[in-house]
Amino acid sequence: MLHDLFSPDVQHALDLVGIFVFAISGALLAVRKNFDVFGIAVLAEVTALGGGLFRDLIIGAVPPAAFTDLGYFLMPLVAAVLVFFLHPEVERTQTAVNVFDAAGLGLFCVTGTTKAYDYGLGLTSSAALGLATAVGGGVLRDVLANEVPSLLRWDRDLYAVPAIVGAAMVVLCIRFDALNGFTSAAAVLTAFALRLLAMRYHWRAPRAWNRRSSAREEPEKATAQ
Repeated sequence: MLHDLFSPDVQHALDLVGIFVFAISGALLAVRKNFDVFGIAVLAEVTALGGGLFRDLIIGAVPPAAFTDLGYFLMPLVAAVLVFFLHPEVERTQTAVNVFDAAGLGLFCVTGTTKAYDYGLGLTSSAALGLATAVGGGVLRDVLANEVPSLLRWDRDLYAVPAIVGAAMVVLCIRFDALNGFTSAAAVLTAFALRLLAMRYHWRAPRAWNRRSSAREEPEKATAQ
């Protein structure tokens, strides 16, 4: 099904663009954490390829595309070298990086869902793996950098929700036999637009209902114990 939506060349080019942008975000976090050149390269690779690797291993698409296509492996290294030498300039273009990151999020949630369905998963499982494809690399990045994943932090703009919406649109189109190039593009653009709006207006997910803030007390209790 995936090859019916995009030609192989177009699909490959889009994948490389998404991988490059995700790798930039991983490399920038490594610089902020004062990692050495190896750490920058590792974080770039993990951020760019982590979600796709997880998806491919789950659905049995082995060896994963990251190990069969040299471009997938080299593109994060290119991003790492760029950030290593030009990170002040890259930081100044952070807005542009965020826009491309949002585009990669929209693309990967759609292609990830479609690929999972191609390999025989049900609609719900396919949507879940589409989400994992889009956000998995970022989660691994934050874990390796010893941070609470942005995906789980209430003080960060919505990230997973746009991917969930995009993946849900894909499975609904599959369910009603309406998935084609136009509807796939609509799902990508919807996720992309939601992410941009979340960044522009700082949309965030709600916390627990009637929550009483005790975040400052909990670490003290843990220390005392």
